[in-house]
Amino acid sequence: MKKSRKLIIAIIIILAAGLYYYVSLPAINIHSTDVWFFVLFLLAAAAVLYAVRKKLGRGELKQNKVMKTLGFLVLGVGVIYLIGALLSSPIINAKKYQKLMKVEEGEFAEDVEELSFDKIPLLDKDTAELLGDRKMGSMVDMVSQFEADEIYSQINYKGNPVRVTPLKYASVIKWFTNRSNGIPAYIRINMATQSTELVKLEEGIKYTTSEHFNRNIYRHLRFAHPTYIYDDLSFEIDEEGTPFWIAPVKKFNIGLFGGETVGKVVLCNAITGETEEYDIEDVPQWVDRAYSADLLVDLFDYYGTLKHGFFNSVLGQKDCLKTTDGYNYLALDDDVWMYTGVTSVNGDQSNVGFVLSNQRTMETKYYKVEGATETSAMSSAEGQVQNLKYTSTFPLLLNISDEPTYFMALKDDAGLVKKYAMVNVQKYQIVAIGDSVSQCEENYLELLLSNGVKEAEKDTREVMTATGKITKIAQAVIEGSSHYYVMLEGSDEIFDVSVVDFIDIVKYDVGQEVTIEYKQGEKANTVMSLSEGKTEDNTKTEE
Repeated sequence: MKKSRKLIIAIIIILAAGLYYYVSLPAINIHSTDVWFFVLFLLAAAAVLYAVRKKLGRGELKQNKVMKTLGFLVLGVGVIYLIGALLSSPIINAKKYQKLMKVEEGEFAEDVEELSFDKIPLLDKDTAELLGDRKMGSMVDMVSQFEADEIYSQINYKGNPVRVTPLKYASVIKWFTNRSNGIPAYIRINMATQSTELVKLEEGIKYTTSEHFNRNIYRHLRFAHPTYIYDDLSFEIDEEGTPFWIAPVKKFNIGLFGGETVGKVVLCNAITGETEEYDIEDVPQWVDRAYSADLLVDLFDYYGTLKHGFFNSVLGQKDCLKTTDGYNYLALDDDVWMYTGVTSVNGDQSNVGFVLSNQRTMETKYYKVEGATETSAMSSAEGQVQNLKYTSTFPLLLNISDEPTYFMALKDDAGLVKKYAMVNVQKYQIVAIGDSVSQCEENYLELLLSNGVKEAEKDTREVMTATGKITKIAQAVIEGSSHYYVMLEGSDEIFDVSVVDFIDIVKYDVGQEVTIEYKQGEKANTVMSLSEGKTEDNTKTEE
């Protein structure tokens, strides 16, 4: 009878442990805090079951040898955990924490090139979610069964900034009726053009966050690698559009629980479940996120605050820097870089610089540029349209005419982008607003000139002369001004004549001979003077 009771208790403990493991999925790794709590859970469960089986009273609990042993084990495991946590903390290892991230000082104008606006992510994640939900609403054949997941990872896809997210089952019932075929598509949003695509797959996605049991991506990865401690997963696609889960594997560099970085990355094919693992330095180029933005922020904060030890970071705070609240992403050299501002620990309204960190390699550059914090820039932009009550997205850092510039979208109450804003980082009273990105940039450049930040570029082009009969003449209106475009006999050149500057152009017609002085341009030559017939001039004539 006693043996059967012991057997039942053992089975109950094993089943409870198995259920706990299946639900919580702790890594079997000494560096995992979940394992330590798992052991404490088992010891506590064993103590409770033993006390219940023996029907021990309060007085007997202290006298029973088995209960004493279990109590000492619980206490011992707890003490070891606390000591390990202390020995792994920045309090004791400030220098080691400060050196976890290697930071180089960069030159902004050299490192961050001016990007064309079709390569700049104009939308934030919230707007991407609105576009994704709108796209799902238009897909009558899918909307009743699936929803867009909230992941929306930002990646570079074929040189374009995009956000991608898988679909998810709309409910447990929808999961049960569709799981055999899997999830048939994912959403891809171009963050520059706002084009939204529902990419349908030949074979459905079988491994997702909305799956249950063994095909749940977290459980699948845990069973594939029981000892790995994963950081946050991201959803990405390779250059062929195949969906993958990117699972960074944590590396602990200081003691049991401290100095967290990334040592490996596991790539899981979301369709087949096949996994491949790479050391962090060998991760494929198409992978954009091995280091999460939050981890990079933490690592830079260690670098910025622990230069003179832990207690200085709390008390004297000499030379202590920290990142500002919030971050954004910038696409450079086919990688995604996390951007955030850097300010003093006093929390004033100015930045001393900003930092860019590569999310694949952890390469980090710090730029000394004093100016407004992102929140101050957002307030400046919102102040320009306060009558419309638009709200600003978190700024994106751009190089506009070699000037560090905050770029923001301004959204209405419905979350739709209505206007764009540019704010100079160093002189944040310079705020430009535009209905389009190009208009916003044009207004911004005019403000840079009028405020003396930039000087107008000198036109060094040589003045040339062409004479001939007009073979073609056409009128157009450019930005509200009338222009005539003229072609001359024997030449393929196009000459741009501004009506404001040369009103006589309206008198000319095909077949009339004219002499034009001009400066060469990319698409059309800029006319400097216009006269009828030939003139005797020593100016260089077009050959």
